[in-house]
Amino acid sequence: MVVAAVMLAACAGPRMAAPVFDRKPPRAVASPARPPAPAVAAQAAPQPAPDGFYVVKRGDTLYSIALDHGADYREVAQWNGLDDATKINVGQLLRVQPPQDRRTEVGAARVPGPIESRPIDAVPQAQAQGQGQGDGAARTEPKAVRLPYSKENAALVSREGAAEAKGDARADTGGFVWPAKGKVIAGFSEPRSKGIDIDGKAGDPVVAAAAGRVTYIGTGIPGLGKLVVIKHDNGFITVYAHNREILVKEHQAVARGEKIAELGATDADRPKLHFQIRKGSAPVDPMRYLPGL
Repeated sequence: MVVAAVMLAACAGPRMAAPVFDRKPPRAVASPARPPAPAVAAQAAPQPAPDGFYVVKRGDTLYSIALDHGADYREVAQWNGLDDATKINVGQLLRVQPPQDRRTEVGAARVPGPIESRPIDAVPQAQAQGQGQGDGAARTEPKAVRLPYSKENAALVSREGAAEAKGDARADTGGFVWPAKGKVIAGFSEPRSKGIDIDGKAGDPVVAAAAGRVTYIGTGIPGLGKLVVIKHDNGFITVYAHNREILVKEHQAVARGEKIAELGATDADRPKLHFQIRKGSAPVDPMRYLPGL
């Protein structure tokens, strides 16, 4: 009876709400906005070399750099203070043109005595009469001769013009001769091929295509084997590669047609002569300068 009374009293009291549990994960509190992370600075692009300089790349040699810029490797070494031509580094900046002489000073010209002013149309009498030749006077010689038209005169003028043009063409080509006797098996294709390949047998003579001075012999340019480089007075450079034997020395003067090497297959898949003509630093097609076969 007592237990029943207690239970009735409990039921009659105020009801308590059952506890509620939120089983969802707690929401993250928004943190203050953070500044974006700084982007990784991109590596600066290499700056181009200034005029007259060259940046050494992988695979370069001082000899190949000098040849590509129409210079003597000894001069390039001297301009850059290099004691050993074989020691250059990738990324090194080399001077490939002679330094300018900074001692030359420009100043106002000094003219002795007073300057005489004279009207432009005032011509000294001696000049007007055709005298004073050699002192800036107006010249009257030689005089053009007008020929009457005829087949003979036309043929004469045509022959003289052709001879003059032929002489000019010979001067432009530098008077080159073929450096070897053989068939051209590979033509000029810049930049892949900077010259032509001439077929031949091992030991065939290789001759200087023009008179000049030997500036390099050796194997310092990859892919060309035993090499001869000749510099000519008219600004041309000729290159003779893959030789079996070299018969000249550096600094030696050679005549056009003089034997300088024996044809070979050094650093090549067959006996042949790789021949280049360069106008300064620019390779040109040798077929434009060699006489017709």
